[in-house]
Amino acid sequence: MAFSLTWLPKVLLDAGLKVAEQPGWRDRGRGDVGPTKGVMCHHTAGAKTGNMPSLGIVTNGRSDLPGPLAQLCLGRDGTYFVVAAGRCNHAGGGNWQGFTAGNTNFIGIEAENTGFLTGPKADPWPAVQMDAYRRGVAAILKKIRANAIMCCGHKEYALPMGRKPDPDFDMNDFRSQVAAIMAGVAPAPSIVPATDSENRPTLRRGDTGKPVEAVQAKVDVPMNGTFDAATEAAVRRFQRKHKLVPDGIVGPRTWATIAA
Repeated sequence: MAFSLTWLPKVLLDAGLKVAEQPGWRDRGRGDVGPTKGVMCHHTAGAKTGNMPSLGIVTNGRSDLPGPLAQLCLGRDGTYFVVAAGRCNHAGGGNWQGFTAGNTNFIGIEAENTGFLTGPKADPWPAVQMDAYRRGVAAILKKIRANAIMCCGHKEYALPMGRKPDPDFDMNDFRSQVAAIMAGVAPAPSIVPATDSENRPTLRRGDTGKPVEAVQAKVDVPMNGTFDAATEAAVRRFQRKHKLVPDGIVGPRTWATIAA
């Protein structure tokens, strides 16, 4: 039986964000959620390399805490991985704006980051990831008809204070920028053109046809004409190999590299 938060992918896609739905996400959860009142921001404290190396842990949990650990994961390339439509073990005990049932009333987003600002594990947040973080939160808050104050960091919610450090960025500044997006006064995101100079279409997951087959032939996956999960993963590998932004979208730069 599908849980309540099945609207998450559409809301994020409608905001112009990249979305990757994970197998079984509609039926995944620790039971269903209650009324959604806000969004809780986290960082994974995971590995320094890779786009979303913590996806498995967030989906399946740890030895001391069963999964899922958040409804959404946010990769370093700005992709939202939809993990669960039900309640998740992401909040623990705490309070934000009078709401104390974090797992029940807040959607959790685990963004990939080591959580270190300095030292050998320092992990500066990529601009594309932070832009997606803000825009995703804004889209969810608009959907549930809440204002920006209903976005909190785990470090702000968790009690006793100081129990949690995540996320490691300034939440007041983050909320200010989320509010600007919700009000329509923030700069528009950079949009990938629909075609390149050779009239080749920009391709992403869900697209079909001969151009997809052409890409599949170059990235070494079966040529079925459908831009599926395997094709997206292969495109990301190709992009990393050629030092392109690994967003899994075949836009002008990726087409040019494929053609070359």
